[in-house]
Amino acid sequence: MAKRKIEIAPTDQNIELRAVNADDREFLLRVYEVSRAIELAMVPWDAEQRRAFVEQQFDAQSSHYENEYRDTKHDIIICDNQPVGRLFVSRGDPEQTAILDITVLPEHRKKGIAMRLINNLQDEAASACKSLRIFIESFNPSRELFRKLGFEVVDDPGVNLRFEWHSDEAKKT
Repeated sequence: MAKRKIEIAPTDQNIELRAVNADDREFLLRVYEVSRAIELAMVPWDAEQRRAFVEQQFDAQSSHYENEYRDTKHDIIICDNQPVGRLFVSRGDPEQTAILDITVLPEHRKKGIAMRLINNLQDEAASACKSLRIFIESFNPSRELFRKLGFEVVDDPGVNLRFEWHSDEAKKT
């Protein structure tokens, strides 16, 4: 699989994206479980019940994304030659790119990995005069990162906040 190098300063970690393949399932299940850690902490399930839930929800989410979003790209985030997370992006809408999921494993957070990837998507969107969109649970601490990067809440139905980012060029159109 070809990797796409992210343009970052030479002093930063080497961040690449690699398309997901069939061999990535166990890693992706781990990443998905981490993304649901807050919710999973609230249920009294044993390891087997937890695993069954994570597999079912991961498969349902993956199927939904693949069926509902055109031009979806599902990548493994690689940092210094090690898989550290996933990025799921839909570019099918001519006016808006949707970040469907970005998750970095906890042991690799706070190192600028997600920020660099989001900055890259902002540059891409600005070049295409598009906006960016992501839904984030109201309890998810990553909402602060998106605010810091210029995203604004445009819809708050209670659980999933809709954040959007608009470049100056996208605002003009």
